[in-house]
Amino acid sequence: MSARIEDHALIGDTRTAALVDRDGAITWLCLPRFDAPACFAALLGDENNGQWSIAPVGDVISTQRSYRHETLILETEMRTETGTVRITDFMPHRDGPPTVVRIVEGVAGEVSMRSTLSLRFDYGRTVPWVRADGTTVTAVAGSQSVAVTCPIPMAGDNHEHIADFTVTAGQRVPFVMTWHEWGDESPVAPDTEQLLSDTIEWWHAWTDRLEVDGPWSDQVIRSLITLKALTYEPTGAVVAAPTTSLPEHIGGSRNWDYRFTWLRDAAFTLEAFTANGCLTEAIAWRDWLVRAIAGDANQLQIVYDIEGNRWLPELTLDWLKGYEDSVPVRIGNGAADQFQLDVYGEVFSAMHEARAAGMAPDADAWALQRAMADYVEGHWQDPDEGIWEMRGGRRHFVHSKVMAWVAFDRAARGVTEHGLPGDAVHYRALADQVHAEVCREGYDEQLGTFVQHYGSQRLDASLLLIPEVGFLPADDPRVVRTVDAIARDLTVDGFVLRYLTEDPDGSSVDGLPGSEGSFVLCTFWLIDALAMRGDREQARALFERVLATANDVGLLSEEYGVSEARMLGNFPQAFSHVGLVNSAQRLGMDPGARP
Repeated sequence: MSARIEDHALIGDTRTAALVDRDGAITWLCLPRFDAPACFAALLGDENNGQWSIAPVGDVISTQRSYRHETLILETEMRTETGTVRITDFMPHRDGPPTVVRIVEGVAGEVSMRSTLSLRFDYGRTVPWVRADGTTVTAVAGSQSVAVTCPIPMAGDNHEHIADFTVTAGQRVPFVMTWHEWGDESPVAPDTEQLLSDTIEWWHAWTDRLEVDGPWSDQVIRSLITLKALTYEPTGAVVAAPTTSLPEHIGGSRNWDYRFTWLRDAAFTLEAFTANGCLTEAIAWRDWLVRAIAGDANQLQIVYDIEGNRWLPELTLDWLKGYEDSVPVRIGNGAADQFQLDVYGEVFSAMHEARAAGMAPDADAWALQRAMADYVEGHWQDPDEGIWEMRGGRRHFVHSKVMAWVAFDRAARGVTEHGLPGDAVHYRALADQVHAEVCREGYDEQLGTFVQHYGSQRLDASLLLIPEVGFLPADDPRVVRTVDAIARDLTVDGFVLRYLTEDPDGSSVDGLPGSEGSFVLCTFWLIDALAMRGDREQARALFERVLATANDVGLLSEEYGVSEARMLGNFPQAFSHVGLVNSAQRLGMDPGARP
């Protein structure tokens, strides 16, 4: 049975990432980049779909894990009856081929260990051709080659390679796995101690740039490190998560591939970066955005691959049984073909905040934004699929209209506050037109709240952003009643659902079967809304409760199952860590102010 989602930790090199469970197994790794086929896919199947385990042979009495101070270097300490061992896992920041380093260190006594390597390419489907040469194992399948070296002989057994060894106090046994294209010269086995030192230095140099203080600075820095790890450094793109198909409900079919760059997610991440001193990442993402959208704002997609490409066909992998039998396992994402009006506002907001934080305006980026504003002017009255990527038909979602207002508002402010070319009066008139319609059509007088979409009486967690984006003040009675209604009717023990997935008659609201857990980011939105209107004690208490759901190394998934007390959805989730960063900052500010 798969380890629980929260039993995993992340290692990565800002190009791809691996998940390591508490038992010392790497169960997910895509090479050479986030959206490449996995060579370890046991997370979505079993050990026959590929994993790499290093663990004591005997029973483990206790396990403790942590990241080395302000890095993404994972240290797992296991205590047995005969001694204690520490496994240090990391991926060096690289200019060359991707590398995984695992150093086994004796801490006390003597511990018998076993490394079991099961390489499977193409998401666990392809058994590679393997050649063992003493202390090096080389696996080849098609154009891919992986070499694993260690000082211990590895014996082949039923498509696995096993190394048995013993470590005593002070002894260090290094393992190195390196990927390269077949035909390229095999990389020389590196100096693992130098790689470790270089990786520590690289992460410390990055975190030294951060401008973080306050009572939750450790959690904020950990979240920013996680967000940096989800950045594809060659292009500046940010993936929503490094995994695919971890379920929003155990045994359900709401399983999606998040290894791509949603403009919305990346825009939120950009705002979290710029608020904490990371303008380099903001500039890189802006440049990626201009390349990805290319020559026509009318062709903007809501999601791209990490190089800015548009082709993301959604497929299912029938040979994988899914995480805890949650099928289908999907790669690609059909949401790329949806119309989601809100992304335009999110891009405008992120770019506006980046300029306010000191990012110099760019003529090409502003020309693109002006073209986007023209497109929104022609389409803001159209129905769309909305922020939650509904597959039940287009509607006039209130959040989408609010974000159209944001697009026009930030366009006007770009002209008036930053001296950029454009017609601020025209943009302001459009913003006023949208504002009036939303207040008229998106508000239900009988309920006394804003609603999910025009003509609906449903609530939606995205309405919590109305004060955050400046559409209405946090203490406006309509906003107060909406926030209170969401806190009362759209939560499970205080944790916020995105929306109710079923109507009272049992029919699906979003065109999908089944239910889902509470959405971590939405709970942070509730915290922000409460703090903005002055209910800071309530907001702070809820914030502490959400922090308590993070795992032992400070990571958050997409959703949290309150009744099961476990994480759900893809992991770790950029959205969730963005919410943590922003809410921590909000709780440290004066009521009513914006980050």
